[in-house]
Amino acid sequence: MSTGSLERSLPSDWYHDDRIWRIEKERIFAREWLAVCREEELPPPGAGRVLDVLGESVIVVRHRSGAPRAFYNVCRHRGARLCRPDGEPLRPGRVALRGGVVSGRLILCPYHGWSYDFDGALVAAPHVGATAEFDRRDHGLYPVGLETWGGFVFLNLTPSQAQPLERQLGAMPARIARYPLAELRIGATRRYEVAANWKLLCENYNECYHCGTVHPELCEIVPAFRDGGGAALDWVRGVPHRPGANTFTRSGTTSRRPFGGLDQDELERHKGELAYPNMFLSLARDHVAAFILEPVAAERTLVTCHFLFAPAETARPDFDPSDAVDFWDLVNRQDWTVCEQVQLGIRARPHRSGVYAPMEDWNLDIRRYVTERIGVAAAAVVGDRD
Repeated sequence: MSTGSLERSLPSDWYHDDRIWRIEKERIFAREWLAVCREEELPPPGAGRVLDVLGESVIVVRHRSGAPRAFYNVCRHRGARLCRPDGEPLRPGRVALRGGVVSGRLILCPYHGWSYDFDGALVAAPHVGATAEFDRRDHGLYPVGLETWGGFVFLNLTPSQAQPLERQLGAMPARIARYPLAELRIGATRRYEVAANWKLLCENYNECYHCGTVHPELCEIVPAFRDGGGAALDWVRGVPHRPGANTFTRSGTTSRRPFGGLDQDELERHKGELAYPNMFLSLARDHVAAFILEPVAAERTLVTCHFLFAPAETARPDFDPSDAVDFWDLVNRQDWTVCEQVQLGIRARPHRSGVYAPMEDWNLDIRRYVTERIGVAAAAVVGDRD
């Protein structure tokens, strides 16, 4: 893929201007499928859970049949919030009201008692008669798209305009089809708050030119990360470990058994995928590190890192994921630190844009992805400082 030349990055303004973030929020994150959690984190049948997605409150409910559905957390009558997030404390002096998910089959508004079923249909509006002016079918909950792949839950805030999730994921699922993603279970989770734009995290994940400088411990396990600045890495086949190593831990080994069904390369190499716009997958023979990005401001990104393991491993009484988790936590903190340094640096008055070196050319795909979705609107907002 290398162009052999330096390519300009996105304009520096695009990484810190609040106006650009608002455009991205509407044109990317409100319209694309967003990874939000694992299926095992969804509520059980007959229950619901409230998620915050880009500042929008979303209810996810699960039919007794097991099928999950998602809706905006707002009553169609007067706009009251229907459900309070689990564990959210009441403000001082306030009282708990009846409402939310009740009886395992209804969503009840705490204001006037309008109720909805788990398909979002309005079931009852007390004291409002069935007249020609009021048809319950016109007052169902606002839907949020919900699809699953590989055990991950994806939401779409504009489902009427959403492309199929399969099309958005593209060729990525086929490249990692032998990893049993849907069967894996969360063995540990780490959460981070990073003072950097979400695109900087994507660009950092998409290249290993920085690895020799930032990740000496990682390069001990995968020397190819520092050789030639990572210019010859074959991410499709997977990157090779050093002799005697076969996974991402401090020692490069583990007592966990490899996933069944992997080919020889996958038993010996490490793969990485970026699923636009907000999920990274890093796949070893015995575990997967799954990163879900939650951009919350132009210069602030929350990251949830789930460590996924085979159920047979997590069920063992001596299961201990710390060899992978601790190693990844170090690598992650190194990445977040350098991304925050970039965020500070690109605000310098003369810095109009950066450049991508030839070994960073996968970042040209990020440049294309973002530009196609916000380029015209962004140029109109910030102009061209050149």
